[in-house]
Amino acid sequence: MPRSEARVSTDRPHRYAKQLAAHFGRKIESSWDEETGLGSLAFSMGTATLTAEPGALLLAVEGEAGNIENLESVVGRHLVRFGSKDELVAEWHRDSGEAGSVQRNEEDAPAHAPGGAA
Repeated sequence: MPRSEARVSTDRPHRYAKQLAAHFGRKIESSWDEETGLGSLAFSMGTATLTAEPGALLLAVEGEAGNIENLESVVGRHLVRFGSKDELVAEWHRDSGEAGSVQRNEEDAPAHAPGGAA
């Protein structure tokens, strides 16, 4: 199954991963384990994993090829919104070699960023 990954630099990876899991957990199955620093999100169109490491939150999404951009966008947009004060940027890299989308604070974003629509 196609996969895309983003490494988001932040001093608070656990906080943001927990916030993503809690937010999405109101509508989909999600999990977050503070001890291991691992979490997951189960969307109808695919899955996302959250891995907190020192200085970064690693995001990975998997789904059918036609859903990868939407998965990147949904997870990335929410994270960037939650971390607007920290100016988080999610830049995705697809295992297919195809360019992934980029989500950043709207004030800093170019007029059209790939994957920005939703």
